[in-house]
Amino acid sequence: MKKILIVGGVAGGATAAARLRRLNEEDQIIMFERDEYISFANCGLPYYIGKVITDRDDLLVQTVDGMTERFKMDIRNFSEVVDINRADKTVSVKKTKTGEIYTESYDVLILSPGAKPIVPPLEGLKEATNLFTLRNIPDTDAIFHFIESKHPKKAVVVGGGFIGVEMAENLVERGIEVTIVEKMPQVMAPIDFELAQLVHQELNTHGVHLVLGDGLLNFSNQGKNVNLESGKTIETDLIILAIGVVPENTLAKKADLAVGPRGHIATTSKLQVMDGKTNEIVDGIYAIGDAIQVKDAVAHVDTAIALAWPANRQGRLVADIINGKDVQYNGSLGTSVLKVFNLTVAATGNNQRMAEMRKIPVQAIHAHRNNHASYYPNATNIALKLIYNTETLEIVGAQAVGQDGTEKRIDVIATAIKCKAKVTQLSDLELAYAPPFSSAKDPVNILGYIAENIIDGEYKVAYPSQIDGLVTSGAYFLDVRTPIEFSTGHITNAINIEVDELRDRLSEIKVSKDTAIYVNCQVGLRAYVAIRILKGNGFTNLYNVSGGYSSYKSFKYVLNSANRTSKGAAKVDETTGQAKVVATGKVETVDVTGMQCPGPLLATYKAVQNIADGDTVKIIATDPGYSMDVENWCKTNGHTLVSLNLEGNKYIAEILKGKKDQATLSTGANNQENATIVLFSGELDKALASMIIAQGAAAQGKKVTIFFTFWGLNVLRKAAHVKVKKNLIEKMFGFMMPRGTKHLPLSNMNMLGMGPEMIKFIMKQKNVDSLDLMMKSCNELGVKFIACTMSMDLMGIKAEELVEGVELGGVGTYISHNENVGTTLFI
Repeated sequence: MKKILIVGGVAGGATAAARLRRLNEEDQIIMFERDEYISFANCGLPYYIGKVITDRDDLLVQTVDGMTERFKMDIRNFSEVVDINRADKTVSVKKTKTGEIYTESYDVLILSPGAKPIVPPLEGLKEATNLFTLRNIPDTDAIFHFIESKHPKKAVVVGGGFIGVEMAENLVERGIEVTIVEKMPQVMAPIDFELAQLVHQELNTHGVHLVLGDGLLNFSNQGKNVNLESGKTIETDLIILAIGVVPENTLAKKADLAVGPRGHIATTSKLQVMDGKTNEIVDGIYAIGDAIQVKDAVAHVDTAIALAWPANRQGRLVADIINGKDVQYNGSLGTSVLKVFNLTVAATGNNQRMAEMRKIPVQAIHAHRNNHASYYPNATNIALKLIYNTETLEIVGAQAVGQDGTEKRIDVIATAIKCKAKVTQLSDLELAYAPPFSSAKDPVNILGYIAENIIDGEYKVAYPSQIDGLVTSGAYFLDVRTPIEFSTGHITNAINIEVDELRDRLSEIKVSKDTAIYVNCQVGLRAYVAIRILKGNGFTNLYNVSGGYSSYKSFKYVLNSANRTSKGAAKVDETTGQAKVVATGKVETVDVTGMQCPGPLLATYKAVQNIADGDTVKIIATDPGYSMDVENWCKTNGHTLVSLNLEGNKYIAEILKGKKDQATLSTGANNQENATIVLFSGELDKALASMIIAQGAAAQGKKVTIFFTFWGLNVLRKAAHVKVKKNLIEKMFGFMMPRGTKHLPLSNMNMLGMGPEMIKFIMKQKNVDSLDLMMKSCNELGVKFIACTMSMDLMGIKAEELVEGVELGGVGTYISHNENVGTTLFI
């Protein structure tokens, strides 16, 4: 009979204890848990806070009494193991309620202490009475009771990982306005940026504000203010700190056990621990769970993955090993899945960023496929990305973002990776098919087909992240989508020849046949067809834009670009700028749920064509890209997008058909509707003139944009000093230039600063509004202020120094606002 002690009674520890008893009825098993609860549902905690899980007892997978009775073991909660005496094979145990310490001997010791939230020692943290972390049941109770008693309106979640995103969603479910702050440029580190952008869009759609690429600096005003490294301050009623976890390694370190570079307990494939000085295996001590370092199952390097499956698998294996079974832990893939409102986000293995960092030669491929047959109701799109080793053809990792069936595809690929399948074998997988569940060619099969095409040299691949650089270098892009699709958005300077017309229009391709041609459609399939046509006609240097325009559009998504409510509604009152027609009240409904782009857009076009001016068509779609496409389509074609709402996973657009000649106005003749002003000067009198003209134009119904560039940027500077990071030259510029409206000089008669004061006095006497009031009036009239980002970079002006309500943009943004302009002024 062996005496086995287990430190930690949650996922790994409880699993090991149960398995040990099933394998041996005689062994003495003692499990220590520092807190009150054992074997609780860690991953369900955010959903109880959001009231998705309504019964708190459902979180308790097993109780002390229940497990004791079923498995005949000694479970001691409120007991913390504080020391290990390796020579005597004893541990020191402290009763957390009384402080009493006693000694317990062991034959076998299993360490499963888990991991704890990172809490950096920041200024103002101790005074922040509204700040919480989430690890266990007491943490959950504290957050739940705070929301129930304090009724917070705003919350800041620091950290965009699993816990951070889950908490954000569940706080929204409680009616709280949420901001996620993440120091990295994206949420969800296991997936690459272009897929993370789909998650960003979903979060924005449901009212979650995102502050990315900006770190936490400190807290002030007892946690009411969250201050960021950029100088930005966010006011809040509640703070959730979810910036990651660190292993509970104090006990291991005190026992001189080996730990990895990030503090995780080093283990062998048999889950044995090692001596910290000699690296020799320590007899009788094992470690499992979130606290340990293991091997990456793909790259075969040391890693640590704090997920439920590895902890539970290790718990079972360590019991098997202790009982003499010849098994081992073969490393972690990090297979994971996360619910983000209506999306499912799943990943396995290494992402492209990680693989390239580890010097693995990889090729990435993208695919966009429906989760089941498109003709069966409620089909939805899954965006997939797969990475494979170009030398061995083994699969390195995969990611997917979609709705129903998304995690199924990642599970299939995770199985393939574990079985060391080559990427070309994916096309040969015989997967279950019926219209409600899949397609005859499953999305996983499609990934295999795409890989085969690339490996066979059918074409080369351009990634979404490379497109802008290629455009800048003058690369030739051929867009083979329909003109309707092209009109809703396209790669800059792309030539549009629809794939079905390509054979007859080859003469329009004005480059030599060995010139690199980058072909795109919406998702990649029609581009492949076009490439075969081009190849058959002698063109030799052909690239397929991976994932098509859909992947590129996701990559280019701009955060918080939509005016969303916390329930996901996006009201668009006026999208065309055209004269409205009188609504007839007739409404036709078209259900395009399940259609993949461009299906919903083409259906919209046909529906609008078939109704009379003033009639309304209601489109019901499930394609997430449709929400942006339909706005652009209405603008281009002279129709009014009356409303755009998200109900469940369905986008419902109501479109009022405009008059036939309105569509020609938006694409042809200048309708003289807009006015733009380029404010180059930073002088008071010229700024006043700009605002007076802008107010007058806006009052007459014109859409007015003021583009502030070079010295004109000083008009937008805040009067108060803003602490931002600058180099010496930038600081000098900032010191020498006037800060805000109150310090602007006159273009003439400045008289050492007396001139501006005189003109302000006269304006007051004549009841002329000050420049500040004029700017406020412009904002109320809908005048857009755009600050030139290039000039900001040159002059060292940071976004944080500008007044509220200013958009940032370059010349491209200005030009887009310059469409349909009847008045353009340079001041």
